[in-house]
Amino acid sequence: MEKFITNLSSWLWSMPMLYLCLGIGIFFTLATRVLQLRLIKEMILLMFKGKSSEAGVSSFQALSLALSGRVGTGNIAGIATAIALGGPGSVFWIWLIAFIGAATAFVESALGQVYKVKQGGQYRGGPAYYIEKGIGWRWYGVIFAIASILAMSLLMPGIQSNSISAGLENAFGIKPVISGIGIVVVLAIIILGGVKRIVNVAQYVVPFMALGYIFVSLIIVALNIQELPNVIALIFKSAFGLDSAFGAIVGMAITWGIKRGIYSNEAGQGTGPHAAAAAEVSHPAKQGLVQAFSIYVDTLLVCSATAFAILFTGTYSTQAPSGEYIVNNMPGVEVGPAYTQAAIETSFPGFGAGFVAISLLFFAFTTIMAYYYIAETNLVYLLKGKDNKWLSFLLKLVLLAATFYGSIKTASLAWALGDIGLGVMVWLNMIALLILAKPALKVFKDYERQRKQGVDPVFDPRALDIKNADYWVDEYEYIEESPKKAKVN
Repeated sequence: MEKFITNLSSWLWSMPMLYLCLGIGIFFTLATRVLQLRLIKEMILLMFKGKSSEAGVSSFQALSLALSGRVGTGNIAGIATAIALGGPGSVFWIWLIAFIGAATAFVESALGQVYKVKQGGQYRGGPAYYIEKGIGWRWYGVIFAIASILAMSLLMPGIQSNSISAGLENAFGIKPVISGIGIVVVLAIIILGGVKRIVNVAQYVVPFMALGYIFVSLIIVALNIQELPNVIALIFKSAFGLDSAFGAIVGMAITWGIKRGIYSNEAGQGTGPHAAAAAEVSHPAKQGLVQAFSIYVDTLLVCSATAFAILFTGTYSTQAPSGEYIVNNMPGVEVGPAYTQAAIETSFPGFGAGFVAISLLFFAFTTIMAYYYIAETNLVYLLKGKDNKWLSFLLKLVLLAATFYGSIKTASLAWALGDIGLGVMVWLNMIALLILAKPALKVFKDYERQRKQGVDPVFDPRALDIKNADYWVDEYEYIEESPKKAKVN
């Protein structure tokens, strides 16, 4: 069974997938005239604008919710895995897919806003919604929703809980079964409190944990600053097969760099649009830009922090496909959080293992919270907005059970299952993004046009001939009528 799972994961993440992700990212980068560079200042300013409402959350809260899904075990264990199997060159490809992926993240998040709906007093949206409303394929939306529910509630939580339990056992000797029980109890308290409680936890925990982790990694870099030229040179040489030791695995560097890069930053995966749709904004492009910036936070900051800590201290091993070790600085150590723990231990003896374990606890725990929100949103989509407490409760039980099971199973199986869930979502979503490129680019051009006119952009889908954006039609009519009502009164 485990061999079948591994083979299926490899098939889903074969070269066609990598070409698809790169190709679409490059297309949207060129079509938006490299928005990820041109509009960085705009992204930062928009993060702190917009207020929450009874139905929606603020831009910053939506960013925190999205980051809680993006910043997870992939930023620690995933980066270590990429270096172990693809060498230092994989880090370059992780950076590249993040830069390109920022344009993809903008498009999918803007579409999430365009086709969002108000169900049960809350904004809901995501790929299933924009597939049905934008393309007109309800059946395809249903397939994506089912795939998302399976991935988010059953297949992927195990990766996060497995890393938590592994880190806690390595640092404090806590048995995985005890860790699993603790995670499940606290998680149950939060997800039973609904979306607002998930968002409130994320907006405080995510910035705190990310800044703390980056700060410690910067200290390690500063303490080993003499290694900076060598590490940068090693990353770039290995990425293009120019390093004598790592030249033979340049293909693995590309594969693992893109694979782990997408897993970490989630651009094109279809998870980000769920959080983006929950935001209260006047134009879809606003939240699209905020979500594009979240890619930078996740990869260029947090992932780079892990990569530099490991490479600057040399606490890694890299194995060729043949089984031979190209570098074997960590003999007998399982690939994953232990590499990062060892890296921090070299500079802070007695501190590294515990710090990484606690970081993983926060990173991975908030990611599981985001997984539940995404799974719940897709369940609401399948039920067409109807409230079904029994199915909702069953979804919670499945996610909690998968979380506990993941904490006690092997890391290799956990990652293989997660890769299957992620792979299916990426394939389905990327195809939808290609079909919906036209309305997405219309939204972007409309936003830039209004900004050049010096006005705060307001979205009217009718002016752009975008069909089925029903929420925005009603919202625009309300905004148009408000001044008239004020004059009459």
